Amino acid sequence: MMNKPLPASYVQRFLLEDLDIRGAVVRLTDVWQAMQDGRGYAPAVARLLGEMSAVSTVIAGNLKQPGRLTFQITGHGPVSLLVIDCAETLNLRGYAKAEGTPATGMLTELVGDGRLQLSLDIEGLDQPYQSLVPLEGDSIAEVFEHYLVQSEQQPARLWLACSPQAAVALFVQKLPGADTRDFDGWSRVQQLAQTVREDELLGLDAEALLRRLFAEENVRLFEARPVTHDWPADPEKIAEMLRALGEDEVRAVLEEHGEVVVHDDLSNHTYRFDHSDVDALFRPPTLH
Repeated sequence: MMNKPLPASYVQRFLLEDLDIRGAVVRLTDVWQAMQDGRGYAPAVARLLGEMSAVSTVIAGNLKQPGRLTFQITGHGPVSLLVIDCAETLNLRGYAKAEGTPATGMLTELVGDGRLQLSLDIEGLDQPYQSLVPLEGDSIAEVFEHYLVQSEQQPARLWLACSPQAAVALFVQKLPGADTRDFDGWSRVQQLAQTVREDELLGLDAEALLRRLFAEENVRLFEARPVTHDWPADPEKIAEMLRALGEDEVRAVLEEHGEVVVHDDLSNHTYRFDHSDVDALFRPPTLH
């Protein structure tokens, strides 16, 4: 174990060295609070999005080359969309779309008959890799456990917790050689991890949490990697999008509404264009 100052939000990997079982702890504090800022999510919606943020960070932390990982859960329930977007640099953003104020309930009650979509955009690929699977499980943890077993062909378990202040994931995965190292190791690790309480997930840092759960095991803890939420406004990107839409269409919206308003849901920025802004968008460049 190591004693280095931890970033406010981080993913920290570990290895149970004698068992060939790997894992990670994700703890999102300032990042998760920024993702909720100004959104007005109902508690049940925020919990789903927070848990999905934490587990997506676990998976994005495994990216070995520059790229972006996007997970979407879509359904026909009160919560119609949950989306998390994360680069290999662990710069995270996401949002949820919900009708009304859903009460607490199971994932299946909130999302309904839903699907999980993965999009992986790696530099150098002509088009993103995509997969689409039905939601299997009653919680974000169960859905992603199923996804991980299917995609990586190795058993994996997740324990997730979320509050307004923090979103946390504990992840463990059995490696191919685990049974030859200790036939009961995987079963024992799951039983130990199952004893974790929500207040421990939310309140303890990675080292303290692993010491509490795996006190008798040989735990190798790797250096924590910081997670960020750094998505400044990009008005030029929106201007390019409007130019691509075409002057006639943009001016039609302007005439109808008096201004053109574009909201970037993922980064939570609103852009407003009045008559003079639209004139400037489509004015021919002048030569000096």
